Amino acid sequence: MRTVNPKKTAKTTKVVSPALKEEPKPRLKKKEVKKQEKALRILGLEALKVPAGAHKKRKYLGRGSSSGHGKTSTRGSKGQTSRAGRDFYTGFEGGQTPMIRRFPKRGFFNVTRKEYQIVNLSSLAKLKAQEITPQVLEDEGIIKDKDKPVKILGQGALTSGLTVKAHAFSKKANSLISKAGGKVEIIKEA
Repeated sequence: MRTVNPKKTAKTTKVVSPALKEEPKPRLKKKEVKKQEKALRILGLEALKVPAGAHKKRKYLGRGSSSGHGKTSTRGSKGQTSRAGRDFYTGFEGGQTPMIRRFPKRGFFNVTRKEYQIVNLSSLAKLKAQEITPQVLEDEGIIKDKDKPVKILGQGALTSGLTVKAHAFSKKANSLISKAGGKVEIIKEA
């Protein structure tokens, strides 16, 4: 039986509507084509390479002296440092009394001590606000953090009555604010 090749017998023609026809692309010179190809090679995804040293061969240990990692698997000779799971704290000196314990300790550090941000009355006198809170002081750049406690000290003088809200006041500051016709409100820490 004879087979018929469809390519030879039937000829098909493509009918393309004029709306789908693309405009002919302008022909580029050979130099421009080469430039474009070079740019694609430099910028394309196929140009990405794995950086050198990203894939490291696994070090197989305990395979004898012919493995390239020695008889003792690169751990030197016997002892504490050749054992699995060895872990020493920072400053460990091989059993010798560490330097941190040899140095004498001086002084005392009070853990419960509160550190206040200090603000004087002279700084408050420059402000235009009638009610002064830690938020106002932070906005004006007098203190750095509104969440840390603020203490008002009595250096300077007030001319107008202000409502001052802070975590602590010195006796002098308290009396000077009240003399100027102001009001003192203590903020309780959470």
